[in-house]
Amino acid sequence: MAYPDKFTGFQVNGPETWTEFHKNQFDPKPFGDYDVDIKIECCGVCASDVHTISGGWGEQHFPLAVGHEIVGKAIRVGPKVTYVKEGERVGVGAQSYACLECKQCKNDNETYCTQQLDTFGSVWPDSGIVSQGGYSSHVRTHQHWVFPIPDGLDSALAAPMLCAGITAYSPLVRNGCGPGKKVGIVGMGGIGHFGLLFAKALGAEVWAISRSHAKEADCRAMGADGFIATGDEGWAAPHRMSFDLVLNTASSFDGFDLDAYLSLLDVHGRWVSVGLPEGEGLKVRNQTFLANGCFIGSSHLGSRRETLEMLSLTADKGIRSWVETMPISAENLSKAVQRLEKSDVRYRFCMTDYEKEFGA
Repeated sequence: MAYPDKFTGFQVNGPETWTEFHKNQFDPKPFGDYDVDIKIECCGVCASDVHTISGGWGEQHFPLAVGHEIVGKAIRVGPKVTYVKEGERVGVGAQSYACLECKQCKNDNETYCTQQLDTFGSVWPDSGIVSQGGYSSHVRTHQHWVFPIPDGLDSALAAPMLCAGITAYSPLVRNGCGPGKKVGIVGMGGIGHFGLLFAKALGAEVWAISRSHAKEADCRAMGADGFIATGDEGWAAPHRMSFDLVLNTASSFDGFDLDAYLSLLDVHGRWVSVGLPEGEGLKVRNQTFLANGCFIGSSHLGSRRETLEMLSLTADKGIRSWVETMPISAENLSKAVQRLEKSDVRYRFCMTDYEKEFGA
């Protein structure tokens, strides 16, 4: 087949029209020795997409195709690529570059590299080309951030794991989630539902923590051992100092009582936030930490090693994402991002049927 010089994607022109998607051609970055070109099969829809195109995270490079939970087929590999074979089904997440030479990169912390670049919206330093995301026909990515997808995983169920999934998995394993540990997951959205599924698969006692009881039945179906609704009066008191780890995935800090949440932690327990709400965030006082000497931290995506571990665990344990699929089109992308902004999804969208829009 003829190899495309340009890729095609659904781009947004700016935050004033963030719900309008336009099918355009764009130039990928120059092909490098370690690059892999992927013909995209499907792509998850992440809250990061909404924050980016709506202007909630500040200025961006428009026009822009977002989407960074990508699964497709490797159709071209560079001469120095060893991680991926042509024809292999692979995935790409939210990161597409780091230096791979610094202390962080050499210690499985490449997501914290000072030179890291995002899959969409970054400017490639050698060419000045802006990276475009997975609402597109193809993506070109360095092999380090291209992950073989195990045969047992459905593409549309695997795709959301490449951002939402690894965002939950990495802080769980780095903070001791496993047998004998009691773990709370705050916020039952896309990341939160993965936090629950993975914490359970890792052997912990897992409690879902949500504003109301609306998602309790779903959480128990996912394997939750317990459920806490923070809208209930005195919700924190029965659980004071009983959790080893709480993973906060909440997408909003409206009415968020941080002191009450931290009171759940045992002595030197850990609170790890991975959600990225818009706005000024929370006020933290030293007094908040004194009662239990707890630790507050955050986490950014995960390493290549952790991503491969996560995909292997998912295949071995038969973990199934809760995903709503939609054929990719300008109209359906508009519907998906507007519904996601309203948290009207259980628990992740994935755009599919790419061949109908971009051809075989």
